[in-house]
Amino acid sequence: MSLLSLWSLLSLWSLLSLWSLLSQDPMDPMDSMDPMDSMDPMDPMDSMDPMTQPTQWTRTSVQKVELLKGWTAVLPPRSPGSGIVGVYNPEAVIPPQCYTRTEGRFNPCYVCHQNHIPGRENRMNDARLQRAYSFSQAGQTNRWRNLFEDRTQRVAAMSDRAIQAWINHDNFSELAGRLEAVHFRGYIPRLQNLSDGVAAFDEEGFAKDGSHWVAFSYKPFPSTFWPTNGSTDDVMIRLPAKFRHIQDGVYSREVYKANLAILEAAIKGFDSIGSLPIDETQLGQDLNEDGALGRIHALTRPATYVGAASHTRVEPYVYPHRTEFLHTVRYVGVGADESITNTRRMKEVRYMRKRDFLSKTILAHYYDEEYQEKLEGTLPHYPDRGHAGLYNKMGWLLQGFIEDKDGRLRFNTYEETMFCMGCHNTVGSSIDKTYSFPRKIDGAAGWGYINLRGMPDAPTMNEQQGEILTYLERVGGGTEFRNNPEMAARWYHADGSVNYAAVAAARDVYELITPSPARALLLNKAYKLIVEDQDYIYGRDTTLRPPANVYEYVDNTTAPTLPPDKIHTWDIRLNWAAGSAEAME
Repeated sequence: MSLLSLWSLLSLWSLLSLWSLLSQDPMDPMDSMDPMDSMDPMDPMDSMDPMTQPTQWTRTSVQKVELLKGWTAVLPPRSPGSGIVGVYNPEAVIPPQCYTRTEGRFNPCYVCHQNHIPGRENRMNDARLQRAYSFSQAGQTNRWRNLFEDRTQRVAAMSDRAIQAWINHDNFSELAGRLEAVHFRGYIPRLQNLSDGVAAFDEEGFAKDGSHWVAFSYKPFPSTFWPTNGSTDDVMIRLPAKFRHIQDGVYSREVYKANLAILEAAIKGFDSIGSLPIDETQLGQDLNEDGALGRIHALTRPATYVGAASHTRVEPYVYPHRTEFLHTVRYVGVGADESITNTRRMKEVRYMRKRDFLSKTILAHYYDEEYQEKLEGTLPHYPDRGHAGLYNKMGWLLQGFIEDKDGRLRFNTYEETMFCMGCHNTVGSSIDKTYSFPRKIDGAAGWGYINLRGMPDAPTMNEQQGEILTYLERVGGGTEFRNNPEMAARWYHADGSVNYAAVAAARDVYELITPSPARALLLNKAYKLIVEDQDYIYGRDTTLRPPANVYEYVDNTTAPTLPPDKIHTWDIRLNWAAGSAEAME
């Protein structure tokens, strides 16, 4: 490349970077006015805390696991320099499910790997990964060794009473105090009574403690987050202070509800959306464009947000600067009536914050850069921001907490958080790196704590039949690994074909994807063994015995590929109107 060409490219990049910075919302004084916001400090893009100075961490994976098994502090040992030094799995962004044997017939890959949809920021364009395996040299070896462990004997030695006591214990409430005691400078989860799930929120989903977190009800992503495969979860969203205030800086629930609805319309690409009841007279703005100010239950997506955020433009498929998500992953609870519920105990607490608002132009450049790195065989690497977590290079900071050997939540290690990047950075189906919010039940019905009961099996956009039914057809099982015997017995015939009559008779999503109490307890016991072993770097999938349909090593050139008729286009969004209509028939 000539010096002139290089100079031209650098000049173009400088202009694009400047444009991206100018396109961000400036730091608004409103963002620091709310006392609840002051609890969540800006991420320290700086040096390490003395509490997490490098320990002897560049060692074998076995030594790392042994070190964590004896570790009781809330902050784990930290790698010297960049966290990528000495990781066991350099391709931890490749989830275990990517090693599924598709055998030229079964395609669980379509829900993650899709090409660009016009208008969206996601330009990963990775639908080709449905057709054939395309691992780096390092990625061809399946390092998720926990998949190949038989836990049946250890599970049998654990009583039902013991596991019930374990999963019903609150391990979340003490976390904030433990983090404060070591001067933790990242996000500290303080949402009161979150262990109790729905009890922490009012009827519209707003946290009762005044922290401004809002719970929403969504359809779990197929099929890793189906309770029948080992975990329950919930997700909350929080917008910055200016999205919750009127112009003079006073908190307004009406402004917050309006901006949440506007954001929902933006992320789903809708021109209008149902909403919680909003009093337009308090906003002084005709949001449903009916020519009058009144109490509304739907709005038309405006060009900008409202209230103190009225100078922030609405960008389709992109979250505003400093949007936050809180996600808890839990065991599978079994109620006194044998109903399946979320447990008090949390396996993980995950947090995302949009540190940078990047224009779609800049994001397109980063996607191109990511693609080029993959072509060159460059292994993934992410800036380690200390207590603030890892930066996905697409605007988001990811931070997490996971159980130590005794079940107390501790901060993730670098590699444990790197695992999260597989979904929140490197796949083509997400919308601005998120999954749950685009899958929220539309409008007012979707604001409130997650509830699978009464939830219809809505089809994805541009498809006709229920999403779960479609998944069962395409995948050939109730998990990517086709190793869930209970799902096989419920929804398939003996010859492996889908039992359409049985699926059609299911009342709701709850009935389709929750396990029996017996299976729930078995899966809880299996995961507790992973907690005891502290070997999360070998995988977190809840399996009793090794799945048969998983590769230990993939040869990209010889592994069976999928024919064109098994490749599917798919939209992460759901057609809730069609699902509701079908449920009423």
